Amino acid sequence: MNAPIRILPELTPENTPFWTGGERGELMIAHCDACDHAIHPPELICPVCLSRSVTPRAAAGTGVIHSYTVNYQPWLPNLQVPYALAVVDLDGEPGVRLTAQMQGIDPESVAIGQKVRVAFVQVEDVWIPEFHRIDG
Repeated sequence: MNAPIRILPELTPENTPFWTGGERGELMIAHCDACDHAIHPPELICPVCLSRSVTPRAAAGTGVIHSYTVNYQPWLPNLQVPYALAVVDLDGEPGVRLTAQMQGIDPESVAIGQKVRVAFVQVEDVWIPEFHRIDG
């Protein structure tokens, strides 16, 4: 079976570190150098203090599922269903939630409060984050 068609993000100066950090196994989150506010989605200007000094930093890559949904609709050709999309509170990144597909787990087994770790799948020139449950 062919891989599903993916709609890929346009790479911009502010989001390129996020979408390419997976090449090194790093989940890159923008931070304000002036006030240390974590900024996601990434922006060039801090929304808190308006500083233009924003730098991407590698996050821990772990977190806890805040919410999730299980999709049963094949929206794109060759899309494998069902699959779970999780909204994850990232460890060490206060206020940052990342939405990504869960992998390596039965979608019906996903639950709020589960610990997860990021991994990446490369599609063309971007590395898409996905989450795997941390057992234990």
